[in-house]
Amino acid sequence: MRLYLIGMPGAGKTTLGRALATALELPFFDLDEEIVRQEGRSVAEVFQTEGEVYFRCREAEVLRELVERQPRLVLATGGGTPCFHHNLELLLETGLTLYLAVPLPELVRRLHESAAARPLLAQLSDVAALEARLHETLAARQRFYDRAPLRCAAPTCTVEAVLHLLATYQASA
Repeated sequence: MRLYLIGMPGAGKTTLGRALATALELPFFDLDEEIVRQEGRSVAEVFQTEGEVYFRCREAEVLRELVERQPRLVLATGGGTPCFHHNLELLLETGLTLYLAVPLPELVRRLHESAAARPLLAQLSDVAALEARLHETLAARQRFYDRAPLRCAAPTCTVEAVLHLLATYQASA
């Protein structure tokens, strides 16, 4: 089984993914962490020195490498991963994709303190600017996220809720 978690920055993909991997006894990977490991520098540094176009190409390459070598995993993708280089099609064809849907006010609350560490949010001056950027980003990405066969909405998206979703989905497949 391959389980892919998609959703906005701050949706909890990495946190939930680690817990799901433990519960499902699967290896866990965070796509951004894999990029950092391969590049030998932070995502912020990659964005700053090479730009977003380069980052999105590397993201697609690393995603394909992981899928090729890992027949079983839980993968926390980056927030934009499904939106570039036909990545969503790869996710849908090679595993089960779960969209972590988090309301905009909750994303703002979660990201307010850590926005400076995120390349696409770092230059925002205040909470209003953060909220506006997240609203704009979600509007652009929603059509990709909505294609995931599974959806779990915060705040009820727990390990137990996802395990129930998986069992229900697999029983109906």
